[in-house]
Amino acid sequence: MRSALVRPTGVARTFRDDEVIVSKTDLRGHITYANDIFLRVSAYDEDDVVGQPHNVIRHPDMPRSVFKLVWETLARGEEIFAYVINLAGDGAHYWVFAHMTPTFGPNGQITGYHSNRRTASRRALDRVVPLYSELCAAEAAAGSGRDAVAAGTTLLNCKLQDLGLDYAEFVWTIDPEVAA
Repeated sequence: MRSALVRPTGVARTFRDDEVIVSKTDLRGHITYANDIFLRVSAYDEDDVVGQPHNVIRHPDMPRSVFKLVWETLARGEEIFAYVINLAGDGAHYWVFAHMTPTFGPNGQITGYHSNRRTASRRALDRVVPLYSELCAAEAAAGSGRDAVAAGTTLLNCKLQDLGLDYAEFVWTIDPEVAA
């Protein structure tokens, strides 16, 4: 297992438009499956990630408030699409357009989560990066923990309200080609 503290290098990594990163987690968000593309792009070996919290690839420039929204949506049994910046094991970063869904057991209970991730378009990133930067700045100014997440969530809700959209609508409007 690599050091728990991977530092961003500023090196951007991409993957092909026809590739899909796939991972599955248990109810606590611990990785139970990662496909070969996940492993290659994240620069981790399977033994490094299986059993680890999915946030092992969390980039510090990813707003915690967006992850709060993601987890709340999944806990309600709903799918969510989101733009996410991830941190690879070698410090590189990569942006994805993620489709996250709960996995249901035979009795209808949520048993885990599944995520498919594609490349994020330049058009989408031109809108997402400034928003996420503002959210991270608001979170940092509020300190840490719940106050930070609350500050980011408040700002995100205000920004979306100004646009007259919820996050799902925002995601689908920033790159019309993705929605097609």
